[in-house]
Amino acid sequence: MRNPRNDPPGALTKPERTCVLTRVQGGRDELVRLALGPDGEVGPDVRARAPGRGAWIGVGRAALDEANAKGKLKAALQRAFKQQAVEIPADLGARTEAALRQAVLDRLGMEARAGNLVTGAERIEAAARAGKVSLLIHAADAGDDGSRRLDQALRVGDCAGGGEPAGVHFPEGRTILSVALGRENVVHLALIDAAAAARVLHALARWRAFTDPICGPDGVSTASGPNSTNELSTEEDVKD
Repeated sequence: MRNPRNDPPGALTKPERTCVLTRVQGGRDELVRLALGPDGEVGPDVRARAPGRGAWIGVGRAALDEANAKGKLKAALQRAFKQQAVEIPADLGARTEAALRQAVLDRLGMEARAGNLVTGAERIEAAARAGKVSLLIHAADAGDDGSRRLDQALRVGDCAGGGEPAGVHFPEGRTILSVALGRENVVHLALIDAAAAARVLHALARWRAFTDPICGPDGVSTASGPNSTNELSTEEDVKD
């Protein structure tokens, strides 16, 4: 948890939100917002754009499903929304996971349309060896030989930095990636813009952290941070 007293004078800090279940604090980009619809039903608002009051969760799907099944989530949201008429679908965890997944695919599509990524093994290999690749992604069903060859090209291009980069294995196969990018047979893709790569990595990390709470935004354990599976709190939280 951040302590504002430790910030240097004049430092700009991002507003933090608090998980209604664990009271773990995190930024808007770390936690997931739940929105209350006009009919009283709660749904995921992963882009945090829906109007009205919202509540934030910082747990993975397993903990969210458990809290929902036991009624703890409903009680927490009734306090957060300051009303009793709150309907929570039994499949809220699945809906949230699907929304986070779609956010990643949408982000990839936007970067493709902006010209920030390349596909095709030969084009990717050339860009990687030239040090122009900021992020390399392999489809879940990509062949090991092709992935290793492109990883090697990535290392060659990064030799000046002394790093050992490797491609990221995407949770979905080539069919899904192809549809997201509007291209045929996307087995590998490379982000050639650093800012675009950061945006994709962030969206991917949020999805992975929700489905696997052990893996946080930087691929490290979040046992004591956002998306943790700490004991659920019964204290009130009204952050929106």
